Amino acid sequence: MADYDETASNQEQGSRARKLFAAVVLAALDDAIADDKKYGNGTEVIARWAQSRDGKEVLTCAGIDPNERVVAGLEEFVRRGVRTSVALSREESERRSQQARAAA
Repeated sequence: MADYDETASNQEQGSRARKLFAAVVLAALDDAIADDKKYGNGTEVIARWAQSRDGKEVLTCAGIDPNERVVAGLEEFVRRGVRTSVALSREESERRSQQARAAA
């Protein structure tokens, strides 16, 4: 029974750690979006960060494979210019689906 409790506790800690690192990734995206709006170089900033040693480590700890496809996705997210809190909100999701239906 003790082994089961210890395993469950370790998994819970791992999940919390991944969420923490995911929050760091979201903050890096928001910083890059701010840089893009202010200086126009947000895509370069996020790509440089994601390809750096620290960026790769943070992405890996967040459960994200730091490959070129991921970097391209991060750059595209920054290009869209929608802050992460807005992009993750239900209202933004509903607005996008309404736009897609209107376009169809």
